[in-house]
Amino acid sequence: MSSSRGTYHHGNLAEVLEGAALQLLERMPAAEISLREVARAADVSHNAPYHHFRDRLGLLRVLAERSMAELTDAVERAIAAETSPAAALRAGGAAYLRFAVERPHAFAVVYDPQVCIPGRPTATMAPLIDRLEGALAASCAAAGLGTAADIRAAWGLVHGLGTLSAAGHFTEPEALAAAEAALARMLAPEPAAPGGGAAGVPGRLA
Repeated sequence: MSSSRGTYHHGNLAEVLEGAALQLLERMPAAEISLREVARAADVSHNAPYHHFRDRLGLLRVLAERSMAELTDAVERAIAAETSPAAALRAGGAAYLRFAVERPHAFAVVYDPQVCIPGRPTATMAPLIDRLEGALAASCAAAGLGTAADIRAAWGLVHGLGTLSAAGHFTEPEALAAAEAALARMLAPEPAAPGGGAAGVPGRLA
């Protein structure tokens, strides 16, 4: 009985296992987390995780899905808290960047192509991807950055700065300041061309 005590002790095995796995993810990369380690952390038998996770890849996919949900919630909350489109875009970008820096292992497993294959997300991950991309795209468009290239540039900006900062290349405040400066330049109106024409279109009325 002692080898299966955890299975009988815990009323919700799935919740306990996922909670233990997420706690481990705060301390170590997903690549270092095994099903046996999750069992030890959850105080259940070493076979118990197989009742919930098909295999280790199944564990990593759940970690990615739970982490993506938390990242998406953080970005959406930050955007909703602002009243102006430009401020909402900056806040959403800052929330994304902070998540990457402050929770690097959770961020890394979300974008691990072996866990979440680009173009082939799980049924749980797909709507989360849609929510995150939709929130970023809508905030960009509302602020005047409505083209696909603009949206990719803003997303790539905060993603790259967050990844570099998480790796220790510069501090979180430096990354946030760089994102703020770059977004401000992207949002700045184009200067009028000499003679009143639009910049880049000589002689044309704005």
